[in-house]
Amino acid sequence: MTVSEEVVKAALKEVVDPNTHKDFVSSKSAKNIKIEGSDISLDILLDYPAKSVLGEIENLVSQKLGAIPGVGKVSVKVSSRIVAHSVQRGVKLIPGIKNIIAVASGKGGVGKSTTAVNLALALSEEGAKVGILDADIYGPSQPAMLGIHGQPESLDGKKMEPMTGHGIQAMSIGFLVDVEAPMVWRGPMVTQALEQLLNDTNWHDLDYLVIDLPPGTGDVQLTLAQKVPLTGAVIVTTPQDIALLDARKGLRMFEKVGVPILGIVENMSTHICSNCGHEEPIFGAGGGEKMCRDYEVEFLGALPLDIHIREQADSGNPTVVADREGKISAIYKTIARRVAYKVSDLAQDHSAAFPKIVIQNT
Repeated sequence: MTVSEEVVKAALKEVVDPNTHKDFVSSKSAKNIKIEGSDISLDILLDYPAKSVLGEIENLVSQKLGAIPGVGKVSVKVSSRIVAHSVQRGVKLIPGIKNIIAVASGKGGVGKSTTAVNLALALSEEGAKVGILDADIYGPSQPAMLGIHGQPESLDGKKMEPMTGHGIQAMSIGFLVDVEAPMVWRGPMVTQALEQLLNDTNWHDLDYLVIDLPPGTGDVQLTLAQKVPLTGAVIVTTPQDIALLDARKGLRMFEKVGVPILGIVENMSTHICSNCGHEEPIFGAGGGEKMCRDYEVEFLGALPLDIHIREQADSGNPTVVADREGKISAIYKTIARRVAYKVSDLAQDHSAAFPKIVIQNT
């Protein structure tokens, strides 16, 4: 019995990507379908990093195609390719960076910086080239969380080389000033410093740059949202009503400047007692999901209030690298894949494909 390409595509329409919840035909992920006799080979090209679940996707497709009557050997190759996506109007992309993801919160104390560094590390663990910019001038925390010491170098006297920690590139004002020196700067100075940190760093071929924004929705955050070429924003909140009020302000700020909201992460969702295992929503329950319903945005995931997250971040080994196979790391990786997929679903940036007109005397 001869197997046709139409039969193969019909089978692939019934296989749903667990990350995107779309079938591999409608998402145009199925490529290079070849049929030789009774054998089938094809590529599944994902537009988001998913290293930890490539085997799962390969098995899903192989089992479905292998169940077609008359099919012999099935060969499936799953890989990822990440491209640049559009940003706000009038803002140009930065060389060396395909996509910039802002991690923001309306108020401090909700675990934004911890979420940002673990999101960056999770994207890296999933196979992407990732950097993180610590945009909190007044309280830079990423150097400590990544366990990075020393100062950045400049190879050309113009741009700084990013520092590296746990496989990701990083830049922070914390690398350039004394750790105990207070930053007594007004808003315009902070904004200019952040623009310099972003533009004067020699980022190396990043798929994603995660920006850990300072908390709040003031002048600094608004200026950054207008001037930095943001692909999208992730809002971090706790289920607490007070935190949610401020998180809503942050979300509305990004909406006003035309930055897509990739989704909301609910941090400190529940507390699990390390002694008895009792689970309790000490900051309330369901607040993040309700906010997502109100604003029709993605609920990316919920993280528990766990002492290990704090201990590992403080030690310079955040959870995603300290406990790679752990339950909480799996949550961060799931959130990272959802964020990356939401980015991939946005309009692509094609500016690099257009030729540049050069006028010269001949």
